[in-house]
Amino acid sequence: MRLVALDWVNFLLADVRGGLGAYVIVYLVTRAHWSQATVGAVLTVSGLTGIMLHPSVGALIDNIRAKRALLIVATLVLSVCGLAVVWAPTLPVVLAADIAMAVLGGVFAPVVAAMTVGLCDSDALPARLGRNAVFDRSGNVFMAVVVGILGTIFSEAAPFYLLPVFAALTIGAVLSIPARAIDHDRARGLAAEDVGAASQPEGWRMLLRSRPLVVFAAAAAILSFANAPLLQLVAQKLALAHPGYETGLTSAAIIITQLATIPMALLAARANAIGRRPLLIIAFAAVPLRCLLCASFDNPSWLLGVQLLDGVGAGMYDALLPLVLADVMRGTGRYSLARGVLGTIQGIGGSTGQGAAGFIVASLGYSTGFLALSAVAFAGLLLIVFAMPETRPALRRPPDSSPDGIEAEGRSTPRAPP
Repeated sequence: MRLVALDWVNFLLADVRGGLGAYVIVYLVTRAHWSQATVGAVLTVSGLTGIMLHPSVGALIDNIRAKRALLIVATLVLSVCGLAVVWAPTLPVVLAADIAMAVLGGVFAPVVAAMTVGLCDSDALPARLGRNAVFDRSGNVFMAVVVGILGTIFSEAAPFYLLPVFAALTIGAVLSIPARAIDHDRARGLAAEDVGAASQPEGWRMLLRSRPLVVFAAAAAILSFANAPLLQLVAQKLALAHPGYETGLTSAAIIITQLATIPMALLAARANAIGRRPLLIIAFAAVPLRCLLCASFDNPSWLLGVQLLDGVGAGMYDALLPLVLADVMRGTGRYSLARGVLGTIQGIGGSTGQGAAGFIVASLGYSTGFLALSAVAFAGLLLIVFAMPETRPALRRPPDSSPDGIEAEGRSTPRAPP
């Protein structure tokens, strides 16, 4: 039952998050008649605010035991923010709503990952996180199709009015996971099943002393720098070469990417057998290869086909991220804090990459921009190949675990007999 509930949480949360994002920009420009400059300024302020608050959000997730309640409140707030954009598209309202949405962007995935770590033993974690990613990506595709249909038939405000519906369904799925089934110590990275495991979290400075975490964070920043601008540059290149087909080509690129992430998530589920490092190498190698191919070809069919590599890189990386952090932070009690810090580092890398890529393309053209991003991405690949250790722990099966890796009801929290 808990497995199914967690599946639905991932699927429906993807729908809730998918109801915003790019749709806010489209609505403000086309319906509220905002200028691109105003939209850009609001997104910059809110984005930077969200990026800088990710570590604080991670620390909160580590310390709070009411993780289900946090997820429910975040879902409700996101729905209110979406409706506020439609009902009162004024600068103060939209800025406040967008800042809240940016901050909540650092809540959903880390909370779900922490809950999953608290529900599963380490041997079952790769398969469960891979399954989370499959349902998350499936939800993204489902939402893109539904919004595309309803937005075309009815109104561009349709995504925002769908939010409360998906929020209610998400809350029902979250409440289907028993609170006592989550081991909150293990959820924060205190390895409850290890003999002699620490009972108190380490100081936050241990993040700086963890060589695997530092290497992984540096490589993630480089990857985000190179990967963040790619979809937009490909969409721009397609739009300029094929005017009149901009929306269709962009939508096709997004859907192809999302579909390609699903088999990558399934492959990441076998990380115990394959190892984390070989799969990380595949994820990081896909980005420079994609950049080189985009620089070499202009045919729309080819460029859309290259988006499969985006699914390979992003799909594999997103599925491995919570798993590698669970390995590295095991026994420290700082799992979600590390996730928040990594989110900030990735955000800074992605933001600077967007600006740098735009400057290079404007000055030297698309081919040069893609080649420059390829060189940066290759540096990240070298860092993973030569500096990132294998983080896979020794496999084991605790005698008190159920066959699917989910601990028995209430076993992680001993209770006094009646």
